[in-house]
Amino acid sequence: MEPIKFYFDIRDIFLTPRLALSGKKIWFFLKANLLGFAVYCVFTYLALLINGFGLLGSVKRFGLYPCIYGIDNPTVFSLLIFWIGVIFWISAIFFACTGVSRITYKQLKGDDLYSIADAQNFVKEHRTPIIMSSVSILIIAIFFIIGAIIFALIGKIPILGELLFALLYIIYFFGAVFTIYTLIVFIVSLIYSPAIIATMEEDTMGTVFQNYSITWSQPWRMIAYHIILLPIFVIGVYALKWFWFTAYKFINIIFGSEWLIGEKLRNIVAWATDLVNPNITMCTGLRSTAELGSNINMNSLLSLQNGTYLTTTEYISGTILAIIFFILIMSILSYGLSILSVGETIIFTILKKRSDDENLFERDDKDSLLENNNLENTAKTEE
Repeated sequence: MEPIKFYFDIRDIFLTPRLALSGKKIWFFLKANLLGFAVYCVFTYLALLINGFGLLGSVKRFGLYPCIYGIDNPTVFSLLIFWIGVIFWISAIFFACTGVSRITYKQLKGDDLYSIADAQNFVKEHRTPIIMSSVSILIIAIFFIIGAIIFALIGKIPILGELLFALLYIIYFFGAVFTIYTLIVFIVSLIYSPAIIATMEEDTMGTVFQNYSITWSQPWRMIAYHIILLPIFVIGVYALKWFWFTAYKFINIIFGSEWLIGEKLRNIVAWATDLVNPNITMCTGLRSTAELGSNINMNSLLSLQNGTYLTTTEYISGTILAIIFFILIMSILSYGLSILSVGETIIFTILKKRSDDENLFERDDKDSLLENNNLENTAKTEE
């Protein structure tokens, strides 16, 4: 495959929505989101149980979207459990960003056969820098903040403290500047670390250095490129959402005809929609689970407002359909993340070309070197 034509300027960013609309990339994010969401729900419901909420009552109150901050006075331990789930989901997204960035980088080099399995293996090999690069930068900032607090305590010493404060002020000043700069680099690292690791195969220290480097050398170009990327992200997500919901309505119109499935379809879709979003009932007649009261039983769960009941098959079909609806919603989120990941990968390659005159697509990565070694070994064997 030939590499995609690249200009190393603003024009390349407009490749983002097309490159992001890839089954491999969306599926990579979708798996990460579903796993992360499942772990988040488990830990959040566990946190609610620790706060004395029954599982059935918690499910009735929060449904698919539990949150510890929806209750009064959560305990410190329950908050810790909740945030473990949150961090796991965020980490899963970071790993997926690196995998999708790697797939994008290979695609831009002309390797369209680079698979999800290859990307997953790459992520496993680089999982430490994916997490620790941003953590390391944050630790640097925290170290300077703690140092400032210590010197501030020394400043409380009578006479000596005032003199030291005046004499060392210039050091304090530039230390504060560096701390502020490091906090900015930390934000940049959250955006670019996956792309840096995917394209340059850097370790933790190398990724930290690259984040400091691009933040210092290309700040205005980063801001300008994101002014373009963010609207592309919004338009892309809304476009996919429009197609998804239009298809949803089209199916309801055709299959919901009275001479086809009719009332059964409306019951199934209404039940499924209520499970995915209890605040929105797309078809009238189904009572929201939030309105069923505390005495939940099977009859009330299957009850419609008109006094009829969902049949067992309608209930099962609606539940299966709710899972499909939820996956489709997650796919919209995953496409949005794919746009951002692809966009950041493209932007980073531009920044490296502009700052260091380095074409990352001409760089021999580990896979290329391994392939060349295999070819050399094969040639020697044939000789």
